[in-house]
Amino acid sequence: MEAFNRRHLGDLVTREQERYRQENPRSRAVHDAASNLFAKVPMTWMNKWAGGFPLAFDQAHGALITDVDGHELVDFALGDTGAMAGHSPAPLVRALEERVGRRGGVTTMLPTEDAQWVAHELSRRFGLSQWSFSLSATDANRWLLRLVRLVSQRPKILVFSYSYHGSVDETFVIVDEHGRATTRPGSVAPAVDPTTTTRVVEFNDLDALERELRHGDVAAVLTEPALTNIGIVLPEPGFFDGVRRLCDETATLLILDETHTFSAGPGGATRRYGLRPDAVTIGKSLGGGVPCGAYGLSEELAVRVTSSLAGGADIVDVGGVGGTLAGNAMSLAAMRAVLGEVLTDEAFGSMEVLATTFAQGTREAIDRHDLAWSVTQLGTRCEYRFMDPAPTNGGESAASADGLLEDYLHLYGVNRGVMLTPFHNMALMCPATTDEHVARHARVFDAALDELVG
Repeated sequence: MEAFNRRHLGDLVTREQERYRQENPRSRAVHDAASNLFAKVPMTWMNKWAGGFPLAFDQAHGALITDVDGHELVDFALGDTGAMAGHSPAPLVRALEERVGRRGGVTTMLPTEDAQWVAHELSRRFGLSQWSFSLSATDANRWLLRLVRLVSQRPKILVFSYSYHGSVDETFVIVDEHGRATTRPGSVAPAVDPTTTTRVVEFNDLDALERELRHGDVAAVLTEPALTNIGIVLPEPGFFDGVRRLCDETATLLILDETHTFSAGPGGATRRYGLRPDAVTIGKSLGGGVPCGAYGLSEELAVRVTSSLAGGADIVDVGGVGGTLAGNAMSLAAMRAVLGEVLTDEAFGSMEVLATTFAQGTREAIDRHDLAWSVTQLGTRCEYRFMDPAPTNGGESAASADGLLEDYLHLYGVNRGVMLTPFHNMALMCPATTDEHVARHARVFDAALDELVG
């Protein structure tokens, strides 16, 4: 039985929505006036805000955002990881002023010295020797899937149910309540039914993974080292040892998408857990918000790709790998500044300490109010889910979602100066996050539960 009344929850949401509308008139006006914007926002997912319209922001620095109505918010969303370095850190500002201003040249389709520096640094952190650049992790995943199908001459990939790899059609497949592969609800008009291109199993289920890989038609397993966009779901002990073993036994490649799990440390979960992927993709956070992404190949995989090109595949021009703006000078200058001076090895230590404090305070409030919820931490990232114990796969995590409850907690926080990721209950620390920022969340979260439980 729930520790709170659902009707009371609905009343609280209505109250918080009204407060949101009353206190954000300029944001509402920006939204209402956006007659030439499809869905009234620059990108449709910006409508994922519980108040009925998104806040329009005026400025953002460090871990703080100031909206157009003058409210200052502690930002734990950080652009859904894109601003993991904090908003406009000084090294990034200097690098962009130098590249775009003094030196000039945003994109030329020519290399700069920054590219080699960034590739070398990514090799140091993730252990893969060859790197190429994109404008997003979605692009990195999409292009890399072409390469692994090229070298393996296998048509399918395998993903874990409710994993997230951007807008790559092949990855929008889940396991339904009958254990069958089905297109994820809400998927928009894929060119082909993704269940015909993709095998899918639940995360942490090695028996199911072995069954699907034994078909011999999977080019690669594409996975996050921990599920993130459905709530953080951590790998069970030994799970990735088993994944690596099964990939080796079935001649299947292993791709790790570190876009969100970069929070695990300076080399992501790959380094933290000692994982051995054949390839890694990453995006968002590398450039401090400047569009960028990358994929890394092991030396062996790079050789296999090069050898396969003799068959006529074209990755230089028409082969569908790469884009005109990928690897542009501005993105690479941004990545060099962020990796070299902001998201350094040393920075992750203090960020993780704050995340641990955040997680502890959240757990204490949950326990104090006798709620059957759980809190999971992945390095500098925390998330709470409305079930206890914490989910062990994507299906369990999806089933624990409660839209009305999320709306209440998100609105309650925003109305009091604390912003979480609108898609779920995620909080991320950046180098500019402070103890007081974390303490503010703890006070607001505890007060929200006081009103909820009564």
